[in-house]
Amino acid sequence: MEQFSFIACMPDKPGALHRAAEIITRYEGNINRIQYYRRIDRNTVFFEVTAAPQAYKKILEELERIGYLQTSLQPVAFLKFNVYLPNCPGALFDFLNHTTSSGANITFLDFDDRGQHPERLVVSLNVENANLIDTLLNRLKSKYRLEIVEYDTTGEKLDDTVFYLRLAQKLRYYLGNAEDDFLMKFLHDINHIAQELSNLRKDPVEVFENILKVGDTLNRTSGAGFYVDIQRFRVKDNIELFCFQLPCGGNIYLFDTPEERVMIDTGYGIYQPDVVDMLQHYGLGNLNLLKRIYITHADADHCGAAGYFSAPSYLSRETLKITRETSRAYGSSNQGCILEEVYTKMINLFSRFTPPSNVILFPDISSQDNKIEKRGAFPVISRFRIGELEFETLQGLGGHMHGEVFYLCPEEGLFFPQDAVINFRSLSPERTEYNILADYLMTSVNVDSSLAKEERNALLSLIMELDSELVEKGRKCLVCCGHGSVSVMENGKLVECSSSERYLARKSL
Repeated sequence: MEQFSFIACMPDKPGALHRAAEIITRYEGNINRIQYYRRIDRNTVFFEVTAAPQAYKKILEELERIGYLQTSLQPVAFLKFNVYLPNCPGALFDFLNHTTSSGANITFLDFDDRGQHPERLVVSLNVENANLIDTLLNRLKSKYRLEIVEYDTTGEKLDDTVFYLRLAQKLRYYLGNAEDDFLMKFLHDINHIAQELSNLRKDPVEVFENILKVGDTLNRTSGAGFYVDIQRFRVKDNIELFCFQLPCGGNIYLFDTPEERVMIDTGYGIYQPDVVDMLQHYGLGNLNLLKRIYITHADADHCGAAGYFSAPSYLSRETLKITRETSRAYGSSNQGCILEEVYTKMINLFSRFTPPSNVILFPDISSQDNKIEKRGAFPVISRFRIGELEFETLQGLGGHMHGEVFYLCPEEGLFFPQDAVINFRSLSPERTEYNILADYLMTSVNVDSSLAKEERNALLSLIMELDSELVEKGRKCLVCCGHGSVSVMENGKLVECSSSERYLARKSL
């Protein structure tokens, strides 16, 4: 017995769903999930069933035979026109013969012989085979006076009688030339998100809109729309630290030293070409000098471009596993959450997730004895140098994500707690709006909210402890957050420690 999924497209009439269930039952299939919401799409039903492979094949054959199986997601065209019919019996019937023979689905008709236009019939059609539109129009033009009002093949004008086909056409824009089989599986996944969030009293229409907003924002802010807010710090006479705050997702940090360049986190994969152009603009474009990449955790906005670079990526064993798994909640108490699993698939697809392939793993301390060195509440699992700077790799508690690590240079007071500590007030309205989408679609960006709170408090305590050690040097700990500006602690709050400059993609200037 195996689990399968398929999409049914059934007539909106009594007994249709019963007929499909009878076929599944006859071949001893067990329905594990079903989702149908007439308000969204009155013809589309999502099924997940457990059955023997041969029995499942028979189920699909029978459903296809009676026209219930959705086998493709071909683009649907929308056509609206005015047609002037003769005022005689059977005129509408004759006209409908033409639309029916073309396979068009009428979505709107408006006619009143006592109205302002007694001979005009207003017609809206959805046509699955767009190639037949010209044939239909030519046939109609030969017989009737015709006025084309709207013609659309993008899916924008389709009504909700074909909601999922319309959604699929929009998704194609973000996913490229996705095959129908892949796209239908993806529709299954995001439908599952809508089902889960509906049970949490969230509007499914809003769920789908927010999913599309994620794809739209990433596409709109890449290429010509790419921009970055940048802070620069002279750490030593010969070492400069750059903070690149990308349009969406996590920051990239880059150390520029005489011998090499070292990156902490990489941003989304979709931004990688734009990031390379940006580095070129700042005289950092020679990627042969990029010798090492240090990854904090497995979210796509922090390691999703690592695979595009030849430099080795340093990361924890658990982080590597999550980049190979289907859920960002892997290894956490929330591991089985469908919202986390589907969001991971979605964001990886939209953002062109290309995780590191050239990897060097940090030591696994789980098998060591109790003599593990700690920095505050966090085990020190490795050390490394960037120029004259010595760093510690701290193992996180796993509140934001299992396998997360933080990087600390105690002598200079450089701390990279990434998403465990963020100065939210430093985020621009556009970045805040984008971050809210992930919170909405998963209900929380932390895989363990209570542990995340404990982790944040421990990190803030560590920052204050570092501040007290740096006071003699007249400095404060620079908190290099995963999102937003590099900040310092002032009266228990994070405050931006310097202004930033704006970089705009050259194509948009």
